Amino acid sequence: MTRRLTRNAAKCLKCGEIVESKHRHDFRSCSCGGVTVDGGLAYSKRMWHGGNASDWFVDLNEYESVDPT
Repeated sequence: MTRRLTRNAAKCLKCGEIVESKHRHDFRSCSCGGVTVDGGLAYSKRMWHGGNASDWFVDLNEYESVDPT
């Protein structure tokens, strides 16, 4: 089994906003600029202001199992 991304989102721990990227190259940031989400369902990319990722955001990505055959 492999996994397919069905939701690409993160919650900023600084402002509490949930940011979701819905399309490839859909670069979205929270209102305080603490976390950015990119990639839609094609890939999952995060950016934050340095330090540990766990200090800046909680990953809310969701996946589904896919049979590769």
